[in-house]
Amino acid sequence: MSMKTYEHSVLLDESKCTGCTTCLKHCPTEAIRIRDGHAVINGDRCIDCGECIRVCPHKAKKAVCSKLTSMNRFKWKIALPAPTLYGQFDNLDNIDYVLDGLLKIGFDDVFEVAVAAELVSAYTRMYLKTDGIKKPAISSACPVVLRLISLRFPSLEDNIIHMLPPMEVAAKLARDKAKAEHPEFKDEDIGVCFISPCPAKVSYVKCGFGQYKSQVDEVVSINDIYFSLIGKMKKGEEVNSLSKSGMVGIGWARTGGEATAIFNDNYLAADGIDNVIRVLDQIETGDIPPLEFIELNACTGGCVGGVLTIQNPFIAKARLQTIRRYLPITQNRPTKDESAYIPDYYLFEDLPEYKSISRLGNTLAESMRIMADIQNLKNELPGIDCGSCGAPTCRAFAEDVVKNRASIEDCLIKRYREQKKEADDDS
Repeated sequence: MSMKTYEHSVLLDESKCTGCTTCLKHCPTEAIRIRDGHAVINGDRCIDCGECIRVCPHKAKKAVCSKLTSMNRFKWKIALPAPTLYGQFDNLDNIDYVLDGLLKIGFDDVFEVAVAAELVSAYTRMYLKTDGIKKPAISSACPVVLRLISLRFPSLEDNIIHMLPPMEVAAKLARDKAKAEHPEFKDEDIGVCFISPCPAKVSYVKCGFGQYKSQVDEVVSINDIYFSLIGKMKKGEEVNSLSKSGMVGIGWARTGGEATAIFNDNYLAADGIDNVIRVLDQIETGDIPPLEFIELNACTGGCVGGVLTIQNPFIAKARLQTIRRYLPITQNRPTKDESAYIPDYYLFEDLPEYKSISRLGNTLAESMRIMADIQNLKNELPGIDCGSCGAPTCRAFAEDVVKNRASIEDCLIKRYREQKKEADDDS
């Protein structure tokens, strides 16, 4: 499988960047350096987690999504609302207000991602019972986690569940529904738009996944569509009964929602990119209890914590809990004909092929030589990880110098100490 250029959705607005190093300290894959007074993002390391967007005090990092008008080229426009969308609205007691609002702002149909999530949960339970599945099985729902594993924890790739995320299943089911109800439309007439809480979904749709090409056409951010919806949602108005979601599907928006839906207590659910990395480290070293299933969400609180949302994730989580209280456990189960096997369109074959960021050279001998050079240089550095050199840590700076991406002169502390020592020797 050949490697192709990865299209990122997290970008830098250089005109706003002051080179303050805040993003430098928070990037989980050390993808950012400060060069010539502003941040530079290494696309080979970036996982589009949006952490730099979250912490940048100058709003210099941005997520690139589609605008709603990009759907105008289609004759039949379908909205796929993520369950997180429902948690953005105050005093929402009926999901149908949101779904009806989407129709009012120009969509021809709405297919809830929460519906697909309930079906994915049912098939995940079946998947976990299959012989030969490597445990703990790691959820494939968060695209940030999948890219992180490929880049930093490639030894765990066999643990990933080869199940497509609910967004993709929803897109497939929505297209099938549109074709059945409107046979006059060709494939290219039907447009599917995912309403997303996070930028990583944009990259997922642009780049595909391994050999799999996304069935979603456009990704619009929740914070972009929120105000259009608010203007159309009138409390007390009669709306059509459109929602087909249950507690299980809505629960996917928050940490633990996917894990509890497998109806198995032998699971772990973690959120926040630092916690995710800690858990993956423990799985890799075997320093974790025997578990069946692991749910990992890069954003704090789960998808409700995505950087493209409007509402505080903890408030959104509480609102979703209120909405769930009045719903059945699930409204969507595989049909009798589909309950024996997982349908093909729920599964993907291959993981994308990325170059591991821990690989220093092209051969083992070359990697070991580079590693030794990095360690020797690191021992000469101050070890305070101040970031003044433009790298997040002394270890990262040592690697940059060894790989000719930086000069040893960039270490201001080392240079100052050497100059001070020379001055003391001369006096």
